[in-house]
Amino acid sequence: MPTSSRPDRPAARSGGSSAAPLHAEAVLGGRADPGQAVPASNAADEPAGLQEATRSLAPAVSPWADSLGRAGSRAAQTLLIAAVVAGLVWVLLRIKVVVIAAMVALILASAVGPVVKWLERRGWSNLLATLTAFLGILLLLGGVITGIVLTVRNQWDTLAAQAGEGWSELQRLLQSSPLPVDTASVDAALRRAGEFVSSGSFAGSALSGLSAAATFLTGLVLMVVILFFFLKDGEKMWNFTLRWFRGERRARLAESVDRGSQVLGGYVRGTALVALIDAVFIGAFLMIVGVPLALPLAVLVFVTAFIPVVGATVAGIIAALVALVTNGPVIALAVVGWIIVVNQIEGNILQPVIMGRTLSLHALMVLLALTVGTLVGGIFGAILAVPYTAVAWAVIQVWTDSYQVGDDPVLGPDPVNPKDRVEAKATMAERWKYQRMRYQQALGGRFGATEKDAARQEDPGQEASGDPAGGRDADTDARRS
Repeated sequence: MPTSSRPDRPAARSGGSSAAPLHAEAVLGGRADPGQAVPASNAADEPAGLQEATRSLAPAVSPWADSLGRAGSRAAQTLLIAAVVAGLVWVLLRIKVVVIAAMVALILASAVGPVVKWLERRGWSNLLATLTAFLGILLLLGGVITGIVLTVRNQWDTLAAQAGEGWSELQRLLQSSPLPVDTASVDAALRRAGEFVSSGSFAGSALSGLSAAATFLTGLVLMVVILFFFLKDGEKMWNFTLRWFRGERRARLAESVDRGSQVLGGYVRGTALVALIDAVFIGAFLMIVGVPLALPLAVLVFVTAFIPVVGATVAGIIAALVALVTNGPVIALAVVGWIIVVNQIEGNILQPVIMGRTLSLHALMVLLALTVGTLVGGIFGAILAVPYTAVAWAVIQVWTDSYQVGDDPVLGPDPVNPKDRVEAKATMAERWKYQRMRYQQALGGRFGATEKDAARQEDPGQEASGDPAGGRDADTDARRS
């Protein structure tokens, strides 16, 4: 007969007395290798009690072990994480005044912080440099706000009335034109808004204006105090935080803060300069073509320029409506054309030259961040959403190594510009600092207090012998201080 291709069975046991203990040890002792076959035993050779124990201790199939169970466990984890995030957002919304004050102070400190460091390098003391920069930013903001209020206050009613008349004129032009535009729904919405303004509910909402003003003043004072301490002790605060970490984590945390400060500071300085140029160009054109209220409209362009994408559109619409009601449709179209030209100059020339690649965000991400920020935080959320989204993207790049840079033979070119990568924005001094943080202990550098304690725990004999190295370091520190 042909020989069977299956492997030979184990040799027959001489008796059941030796096989039963071997099988029991493999099952009850738990030392059997899952990849190794356990010698089988005849059921007749095993006692009834041992068979029952073997069946009871056999591994049961968990309901979470299959694909559906794993999907359910992941769904439960996702829901738990979503609940934690929702709870955190709810808490932050309850203390929205404090959060907004801290975020505004941080973005202003990032913009003014380089001035403080520049003054310190020129020999100024930390307190004097902080006070100079702090008073300078307060005077600048106060002067800008005062100028905006004084410019717009006396002409705001006229500006609003002419914008309303311009909207009515635009509706009449659309009704008389062959374009299939139905203005009935727009008129109904405006009528409902007017009814709400004249109703008692709006009056009740207006009575809450005192509370809103008090909240605003509280947030303003809190922002000023936080800004002062950020400018004075921001580096000390961050130094204290970094001392809780070592090695790679310390280096990445330091790089995250450096990149975040760079993004926030560049965004504020660049946006302010771009807004000023836009206001000058548009205001000068309005004066040339004879549109009234050119100065308040220019101020409105400057203010709305801090809201990306939407701000310039809103300011352009208001300017065009005023030109339509005061100068006719030809001048209104000229204003619209000039605003489009200025926006193209801003997007293609001013933004790349002045702000560089500070944001490094896709236009869709900017729009989504702007929408979410407006829904969550109102006007302040609209202003702060985009720069802090850029900060989040920079931090993600610092902490992840999963992104595959460069061109791919299958995917094609890399969608991320090499200049937008986070490693391209660090100076040589910063890179050297991060490397020293990573390899400080390995290179035998001087340790901080936490690292000295860790070294002593690894070598207790050094501490028992009086720690001569540590004593020399302490004496050296004392003499240097």
